[in-house]
Order: sequence, then structure tokens, then C-alpha cells
Amino acid sequence: MRRSRELQEEDMARAAPDEKTDKIFVEDAFKTVEVPSWTKQITLRAMVTSLILSLVFNFIVCKLNLTTGVIPSLNVAAGLLGFALVKSWTTTLAKVGLLKQPFTRQENTVIQTCVVASSGIAFSSGTASYLLGMSPIVASQGDGGNMPENVKKLSIGWMMGFLFVVSFVGLFSIVPLRKIMILKYKLTYPSGTATAYLINSFHTPKGAKLAKKQVVVLFKSFIFSFVFAFFQWFYTASDGCGFSSFPTFGIQAYDKRFYFDFSSTYVGVGMICPYMVNISLLIGAIISWGIMWPMIETKKGIWYSADLSSSSLHGLQGYRVFIAIAMMLGDGLYHVLFMLIKTVLSLIAKNTSKDSSMVNPRITDKNDQNANFDEQRRTEFFLKDQIPNKIAILGYIVLAIISIIAVPLIFHQLKWYHVLVAYLIAPVLAFCNAYGCGLTDWSLASNYGKLAIIIFSSWVGLEHGGVIAGLASCGVMMSIVSTASDLMQDFKTGYLTLSSPRSMFFSQVIGTTMGCVLTPLVFWFFYKAYPIGDPYGTYPAPYGLLYRGIAILGVEGISSLPKNCLNLVIGFFIAGFVINLVQELLKRYESRFQIYRFIPSPMCMAIPFYLGGYFAIDMCVGSLILYMWERRNKQRATDFAPAVASGLICGDSLWGIPAAILALANVRPPICMKFLSSRVNAKVDSFLKAAS
Repeated sequence: MRRSRELQEEDMARAAPDEKTDKIFVEDAFKTVEVPSWTKQITLRAMVTSLILSLVFNFIVCKLNLTTGVIPSLNVAAGLLGFALVKSWTTTLAKVGLLKQPFTRQENTVIQTCVVASSGIAFSSGTASYLLGMSPIVASQGDGGNMPENVKKLSIGWMMGFLFVVSFVGLFSIVPLRKIMILKYKLTYPSGTATAYLINSFHTPKGAKLAKKQVVVLFKSFIFSFVFAFFQWFYTASDGCGFSSFPTFGIQAYDKRFYFDFSSTYVGVGMICPYMVNISLLIGAIISWGIMWPMIETKKGIWYSADLSSSSLHGLQGYRVFIAIAMMLGDGLYHVLFMLIKTVLSLIAKNTSKDSSMVNPRITDKNDQNANFDEQRRTEFFLKDQIPNKIAILGYIVLAIISIIAVPLIFHQLKWYHVLVAYLIAPVLAFCNAYGCGLTDWSLASNYGKLAIIIFSSWVGLEHGGVIAGLASCGVMMSIVSTASDLMQDFKTGYLTLSSPRSMFFSQVIGTTMGCVLTPLVFWFFYKAYPIGDPYGTYPAPYGLLYRGIAILGVEGISSLPKNCLNLVIGFFIAGFVINLVQELLKRYESRFQIYRFIPSPMCMAIPFYLGGYFAIDMCVGSLILYMWERRNKQRATDFAPAVASGLICGDSLWGIPAAILALANVRPPICMKFLSSRVNAKVDSFLKAAS
């Protein structure tokens, strides 16, 4: 799942090689190893492993989506587990003399691509955002747009059909530009490069030894997290019970959603995410739940009616939702404009500069010769198995036509010409996103999706189902833009591991197919077991209401905002834009103290506006653990922290499977551990005495 890349930078930085060292040594170490043909890179064992890991990672991403929507990079875990599973199998076969084909880094890359493509669908599918925002459950939490035309009952059939219709188009939109992006412009694609480095290192003797140790650490962390989640389950007989409701900082702070909820998942996420991301989340929680919401709550009966329900978008909930949306849109607008400007300037610079990538046959320096050998060898294999541009263009046109016909059948609020306009615009945005991702490692797919919601919802209008139309158009746009940048990342990984572009493309197709099947099934599993979308439940799915709020804003305009909310919305929208601008200016012009490193992220600050600060505290605990570990032994922390974090995430998330099965079977935990203030406790005691 690939979310906003700012959540991956530090993880990728740990894994990324020194560029010069990588160029000198990598391919020289593998020059005696035969590179298999693309058909032998996509093996049956690779597909079986990919399917198993795809199921695991879909559960993890689905749970993260349904709780906070903060999803870290799971590339390290995917690559490590893929290597461990197949390596164990091939080692066993080799011992009994049955091994016919050795495990190669190309096969490892295929597994990585499949798993990440599949779990990526779990994010871009919108089961916890734009699709959930169509549901009656989320619609009932707001007062606007609740007419039948703007509500759609969720069904696994149409959800799976929609994903199959829209998820493959983006794969064909960017294929003709692969040689320009990778060979001519030499875009870095930091996540793809770091993933390739990890896979290359796994298949060297020293790297394989370290990988085995990392797998052991990951397994231990997984066992601890799973058992601890199982232990916690015994104390959760009803809502508000258990360790997840422990008032760490007192009852009053707990009421403002400031507490540590003992979530191994978000402690692990905090260990993976950059420090500043976690601090930004905490700052956002303090500003909103610590300062703003208590102040606005004192205006109850003045700014908004005292008779409104707690979930009404015309009450306090409206301030939470729309101010969060404003800050996200301000942040998104800045990054879209920044990426467009940077893309244009970069293209101009590259087209006006001379090509310096030609090989000089007179090079005598050994390091330069090795670097030259690496580049020649990688280019040779990258150009070996091509995907004809005619096939790519024809594939895009055919799939777009199918989508133009099928999407209006699923969402009658969207007409064929709406979808046609989306597919005419999408290739340009896909290129911008893929190019910008190659420069900065940021994917802006969700930002383009939010803009699509506003444009298409206002175009269709409230009376004609503009809310559903806007949310559906978000899915169309996000699917194209997200898969296009993901595929280019995979091409970069394949280029650096000598994996065939053809095997990368088909691996992405296979992984996308797995995701289109697994994602709705996994979501439906949670949907039937828990009250998804309940703001006070286990799985609040915050982005469902946030995305629906954007659609309502598109169809109703500022009339949907509570009193004085417009001024706050404008202020936070500008703040989201300006904070990013200040950070960029400091990055460019202030290098002595590097103050830009301490500027919080507006996008991250906005997330707790709706949810509260409990998960931000969990993630800050993860950051604290990592910081102390790095101070004690930096190299060991660098080697094993991603494995520990991945184990914590996997164990706690996968406990959700047996927990959901128990919930479906009406098996309830035996104990309710609840915390009351002394005054409430005295009332309870008095009531029990009177009752007895």
C-alpha cells in the first residue's frame, strides 16, 4: 500500500544504499550468476508465496485503514518475508535433491511486486474512504446529502466489479514512458531503489545471513504482538472496556482522547514512520482536541444548535471534519502545484542539457569501469524484453472504453461522458504523479482523488446524486494515478535487479488481480464482524466521513458549513499551504541549522482533528523506542528496527482474524475492565447497594 511517501522516507533512508557504492559493486558481485528469462522469473512458487503474503498484508492494510488511515511502508516486511518463505522451501528441496531452479533476486522482485501491488489496491480501492463514504452508515452521521440518490448500500459484488473495471487502466497509461523515465531522465524513485538494494543484499552471502537474523527477530516480535493482543481480548466484553480504554493521563485527558491504548500496531507504525510525522500527529491532536474543540464546545447553543446529535455535520462534528478537510486540501494543493512546477522545470532542464549518460570507452579508472559495467548490464536487460507501445496504448483505450460503459452501470449518477473526461485527464496526471514520485518519492494519488470529488460532485449536483458521483470519480482517478506511479517504481526496482520489464508488468497485473479479489473479501470480513464507521467504535474508518464531507462541500458549497466554520476553514486551508511553503523556503535558503526538519506536516496534523490523539501517542512511543535504541546501538537498530516494527504490526493486525471470527460466532470476552472516576464509582457502588 502505498500511501503518501512522506510516511516512508525514513524507512527508505535506512535501506537506501550509498549511490556511488551501489554503482561500483552490485552487478560486479552478480556477474557470474545467470539471469533467468522473464518466463522463469514468474514461477508457481513465487505466485503461491505472493498470494499468501497478499492475504496477510491485505488484512494489515485493511485494519490500518479502518482505524486511523495511517499506513507506513511495508516494503521491508514484504521483501523479507518473501525471501524467507521461498528460501526456506528451496533450501529444503536442495537438501533432498529435488531443487530444479534456484531462488534468484529476479524471482524475489516478482514476489515483492505482486505483494505490494495487491496491498496497494487495499489503499486505492477506497473500502475505508470513498466507497465507505457512500454507505448508509456514514451518510447517517451527517445531515446533508442523505437522499436516496446520494447513498449506496455496500455490496461485495459491485465493489469487486468496480475494482476490476478501474484498477488495470493505470497500468497501461504509463508503460510507453518507461524508457524515458528510467534511462533518459534517470529518475531515482527512492522507494524502488531502496527495495532493489534490499533484494540485492538478500542474495549475497552476507546479506542472506543478516536476512535470516531479521526473520528470527520479526517472528519473535510477531509472536509477542499476537499473544499480547489475545491477552487484551479477554478484558473487552463491551465498548469502552480493556487496555485500549486505559486512562493513562487521567479521566479528563481520556475524555479528550489523550491516552495510550496499548496498540502494538501503532507502536510499530511509529517505529517505521519518520520522527517528524509522529510529532506532527501529536501537535495536531494538541491543537484540535486540547485547545480548539473545547473552545468551540463552549459556543454550543450560539454557533450551533444545542439540540443537534454528536455526529451532526452542522454541530461540533462539522468543525472537526471540515477543518481537517481544509488543511488536507491546502497541503494537497501545495504539493500538486509544487510537483507540477518541479516537473516542468526538470523536463526543461533535461531537454536543454547535453546527454551525459553515454558510455566512454576510454575510461580507465576501476571504479568508473565498474559503474559503467553496472549501467551497461542493467540497460541491456531493461531493453531486452519490451512491451510494445502499440499494445500499451491499445490496452489503455480498450480498458477505458470498458470502464466508460461499466462504471455508469454501477453508479448511475455518473454518466459516460463524466468517465470519458476523467480518462482524458488521467494520463496527464498519471505522468505528473509518476515523474514527481521519481523525483521526491511522494505519491499524490489521494490529492488528485480529492480534487476529482470536488469537480465531479459540483458538476453533477446534489439533486442528481453528486455525492455518489464525486466519490466514484475519486475511485476512477485514484486507481489510474496510483497504479501508474507504483508500476514505474517497480520498473526501477526491476532495472536495478536485472528483472525483466515484462515480468514486472505481468507481476503488477497478477498482484492487482489478487488485490481486486482479496481487498473486498477482507473488508467484508471486518464489515460483517464489527460496526465499521462508528466514530466511537473499534474501527471508526475516519476517511469515510471525511471523503463524504468533501463531496457534500462540492455539492452544497459553503452553505453546508456551521456558523463561523468558513473563517476557520479558510484559515486552516491557507495554513496548510503556507506551512509547506515555509518548509521548502527554509530547505533551500537556510542550511546552517536545517530548521526545515522541525516543521510539522499539515497533512499529518489534520488526521487527529477527527480521531483524537490516542494513536499519535502510540506512534510517539514507537519513535521513543527507536530513538533510545539508536542511541544505544545505531547499527543494530538500523538492521533490526524495521523487522521488529513489522512483527508488531503483523501480530496485532492478524489477531483481528480470530477476533472477528469469534465476534461472528457471538463468542464474547469474559471480562470487562473499565475505568471510572471516583465520583462515578461512588454512584455505581451506591446503586449496586440499593439494588441488592
